[in-house]
Amino acid sequence: MSYELYIGDYAYSSWSLRGWLLVHRFGLNARDIMVPFAEQDVAAQMSKVGIAKTVPTLVTDDGAVISESAAIAEELAQRHPDAGIWPKEPEARAIARTLLAEMASGFSSLRGDCPMSLRVCYSDSAPSDAVLADLARLEVIWAYARKNRVSDGPWLLGDYSAADAFFAPVAGRIAGYSLPIGEEAAAYVAAHLADPAFRQWRAMGNVHGPDLPWYRKDYPTSDWPGPTPLAAKAVDAGTAENATCAYSGGPVTHLMELDGRTFGFCNAFCRDKTVADPEAWPKFMALL
Repeated sequence: MSYELYIGDYAYSSWSLRGWLLVHRFGLNARDIMVPFAEQDVAAQMSKVGIAKTVPTLVTDDGAVISESAAIAEELAQRHPDAGIWPKEPEARAIARTLLAEMASGFSSLRGDCPMSLRVCYSDSAPSDAVLADLARLEVIWAYARKNRVSDGPWLLGDYSAADAFFAPVAGRIAGYSLPIGEEAAAYVAAHLADPAFRQWRAMGNVHGPDLPWYRKDYPTSDWPGPTPLAAKAVDAGTAENATCAYSGGPVTHLMELDGRTFGFCNAFCRDKTVADPEAWPKFMALL
């Protein structure tokens, strides 16, 4: 079974990140279709996709159109019961669903004051009392989930579930705005920042699409707090070690260097997303 997944800009669309993780983090197949935020109204761009007017929207190969992230989670869980989208244990599953629902409808101050912007880290965002209250609530519900986890994994209930996909953009906001949280919550945020799927999304966000000025804040900046990417760079000339692109299998047309070695890709985006964070991409790392 394969899907079409309509998403907004990688750097800015928090809901698209949730939908993308619900598909790609659980090993499902989808063709991603970009709906640029800079071009025109999202609803207008989506006008021919059923009744959808938002991203993410998932279109199934049997014609169903699902355009709310929570609905996407439920539909995928029904269609792929062994993917692990929800915990198998009833109590853990109930907690995960409860937390996902609260995320979908709550934390308005955090979302409003700190829009996701993965290209920048603000060292001091002067969070309001309302944002601090949202952070305090996050710590309560995350600690409750961790207390009731069913495995030793780093995620809310132990193993990664749909609830974690929904809190990934929250982790990005906490990291990107240097928001104050306790040690246990900080460890959960760090797990997201180190997660290969999150790193892939952020790498694509760093190289795809223009900077959108309405997301920028007038705060001092610092380095991104996640894992430091390997030092790679795009180059115009050289001989690639590989004859075909690690992602598409297509012929090499664009080059990058890493540790004195040259690798090739089938287009600029494949190269640039890899340059942004080589270790995020298992297919590329296999070449090493």
